[in-house]
Amino acid sequence: MLDKDTKRRIDISRDILVGKLPDPKSQVEQITIALIYKFMDDMDKESEELGGKAKFFTGEYQKYAWSKIFDPRVSGFELVNIYGEAIQRMNHNPNIPQLFRDIFKNAYLPYRDPETLKSFLKAINDFQYDHSERLGDAFEYLLSVLGSQGEAGQFRTPRHIIDLMVEIIDPKKNESILDPACGTAGFLISSYKHILKHNSENFDPEKDSRAFELHGVKLEEITINSKKYRGDKLNSDDKERLANNVSGYDISPDMVRLSLVNMYLHGFSNPKIYEYDTLTSEARWNEYADVIMANPPFMSPKGGIRPHKRFSIESKRSEVLFVDYIAEHLTPQGRAAVIVPEGIIFQTQTAYKNLRKMLIEKNYLVGVISLPAGVFNPYSGVKTSILWMDRTLAKKTDNILFVKIERDGFDLGAQRRPIKENDLPDAFRSIQLYKKSFESGKKFDTDKWPNVFLIEKHKIAENDDYNLSGERYKQERIQETEYPIVTLKDILLSKPEYGSGAKKSPFDNKVRYVRITDIDDDGKLKDDDIVSPSIIEKQYFLEEGDLLFARSGSVGRTYLHQMTDGSYQYAGYLIRFKIDLKKAFPKYVFYVTKSKQYFDWIELIKKSGTISNINAKEYSSFSFPLPPLSIQQEIVAEIEGYQKIIDGARHVVENYKPHIDIDPSWPVVELGEVCEINPSKNEVSNLSGKTEVSFVPMEDINIDNEEIALSKRRPICEVFKGYTYFKNEDVLLAKITPCFENGKNGIAKGLLNGIGFGSTEFIILRAKPSKVFPKWIYLNISDDRFREILTPKMTGTAGQKRVPKQVVREYKIPLPPLDVQQRVIGIIEKEQELVNYNKQLIEIFEQKIKDRISKVLGKK
Repeated sequence: MLDKDTKRRIDISRDILVGKLPDPKSQVEQITIALIYKFMDDMDKESEELGGKAKFFTGEYQKYAWSKIFDPRVSGFELVNIYGEAIQRMNHNPNIPQLFRDIFKNAYLPYRDPETLKSFLKAINDFQYDHSERLGDAFEYLLSVLGSQGEAGQFRTPRHIIDLMVEIIDPKKNESILDPACGTAGFLISSYKHILKHNSENFDPEKDSRAFELHGVKLEEITINSKKYRGDKLNSDDKERLANNVSGYDISPDMVRLSLVNMYLHGFSNPKIYEYDTLTSEARWNEYADVIMANPPFMSPKGGIRPHKRFSIESKRSEVLFVDYIAEHLTPQGRAAVIVPEGIIFQTQTAYKNLRKMLIEKNYLVGVISLPAGVFNPYSGVKTSILWMDRTLAKKTDNILFVKIERDGFDLGAQRRPIKENDLPDAFRSIQLYKKSFESGKKFDTDKWPNVFLIEKHKIAENDDYNLSGERYKQERIQETEYPIVTLKDILLSKPEYGSGAKKSPFDNKVRYVRITDIDDDGKLKDDDIVSPSIIEKQYFLEEGDLLFARSGSVGRTYLHQMTDGSYQYAGYLIRFKIDLKKAFPKYVFYVTKSKQYFDWIELIKKSGTISNINAKEYSSFSFPLPPLSIQQEIVAEIEGYQKIIDGARHVVENYKPHIDIDPSWPVVELGEVCEINPSKNEVSNLSGKTEVSFVPMEDINIDNEEIALSKRRPICEVFKGYTYFKNEDVLLAKITPCFENGKNGIAKGLLNGIGFGSTEFIILRAKPSKVFPKWIYLNISDDRFREILTPKMTGTAGQKRVPKQVVREYKIPLPPLDVQQRVIGIIEKEQELVNYNKQLIEIFEQKIKDRISKVLGKK
């Protein structure tokens, strides 16, 4: 398990490098090289202490020994030259094993600053090579900063997703295991630890948790197991076989280097990691594996891949070729789990269809596990799924299992913060029960699992596109509803009509031109950027009850025209649907298009590309329950009642701004007279370096109120230098664009030990208690007037402007007596309580609308 001291050392090393190497990949490479360098020296010292001789730093390489470069007589520039020369020459050192030479291949020092190098090597010097798993976990944590190699479509797989895939596939001690796009060897290490766990005396399958079952753990701090498993049931032959059975390929020498280190630090003395182009080389084509797991690159280079001719599927797309490769390289009893982009699931091009057909008809595919579209955040919001292959199980069933995961224990925003909701444990349990049903012969009951269902293979093959989107088949099934299912086409008065091709022109106060960009997410027309069409075409004028659907770009967006006055002409990227009033109310249909079921269908049906699009025929196929007109009317009336409450509450929330009614008799003073600006860190210089304090990056400041998220903590020794100091009740002001313009201000409260450090882009305002309350300062600097006056005084380049501290110091605020300040603050806080109450009302009644629509649409 990753211990705090080791994690802290890694964080310190990265903090030292970040000024010279902002790219996380470069940081990881430099830390990797330095660690191996240091560990070779540790092993030499250990050998000498045991009566042996140094074997790595001998002969002409003796001058590069770690202890030599730390000689105090070596100047800063000499250190840069010696260390830089050492890491470049190390791959030619005949005294070190080939593994280490491979790690140092193409290594170099990418900066020449002596102070940075000296601080960095000092941090590395705190690491000790002790043969423990602690170093392996530390290296996994280091690799967690490698989120994206985006140009190649590679995204590091989150640990809990790897763990889920490994648990599903369940690799055994005597099986060969391969990752043909291994990156940093995450799947291989996880498989190895899985085998150790299942072959340990202290393993309890009923009680021991898995990474994907953990709650409240930060994503980057998840380790494969929180408990030490030694694999003590494995004999020496088992261990030797296991070491030889685990292998990986990667086209990138940098990734190969990281994989080699990762494997080595996890006990593989001679890792089987090869620099190899899986898609274009044939050298290893005849090597097969019992277990293959991978998250291969999604993107293909311009012009596509140029593969050899041995693939079953003809394609130049890397994601197609990788899935083909994995399927074809399974042994007859082989199993695989591979992460794929949505193109593999439903793209209609020939290569994609042929691949899906092969997976089903040749009995590779057993299941498709849909992941939420934020698993790879903040590096990519790409939607992915896991293809589960099992050549034995696939022959025993005529079905494909579909599992939908909507929440994975973390929110799907950029920060990926832990949340309580986690579908992974249930998804895993349902898959385990499905596997057991083959052994027991009992029917697998999908009714127990709302997001799990089986679809017959012949059903998937019906349309000849072999679409693997579970939502498609879920949509086609009869929902649990008492009302008949109709398509949009069934209730139309006339054929759908595409809009006008006229260009926009300035608004003439007569005819408004309605474009996609004029419609907001709620289906209402925006009040800004109103234009007219360049040509008036009355056949495109909207009538009351017309429904518009976006055909391109913001597909799925809808607008219901309810006006009877004025002239509105709709544009060409919209499609008009006229509802037959004898069959349906347009408002009912409009509210159906606000349902989750509708947007799930949109995600399924839209054609991806540079711009997403859905045509009239496709929209016409959307199906939903249609109650009698009287029931539709009741539903609409109920929803409109809720909507009126939401609109009223939203009007309060959107228009409220705290306002101080200034009395002209109040004195006006400069902020510098009532505040201490950027207090000295010397106030806390006497504290122990191990004292933990709150760490507040800019992203944790809330724009809407003074609250500050306190999700991070650091020892004070890590943050004392290079960060801004503050304490409880200090006011934080963001001074840099665009945070200043956005009003990123806050009041520090609840800090760990009462102390905080944060971004150097904060100005700290400490109120003088005898003169002013912190909240009074906050209210004044959060006012629009503050930004209007100070924005023109910002200095710097267009992209990186800052408010000078002196300008803030000289800004004048009204200063009534403290009792008046307190009374005004009390009034504003009561107002803010009412605003928060209105926010809660919006959430409650939006959920009521969703629940009402879901009730009539029915659920599986």
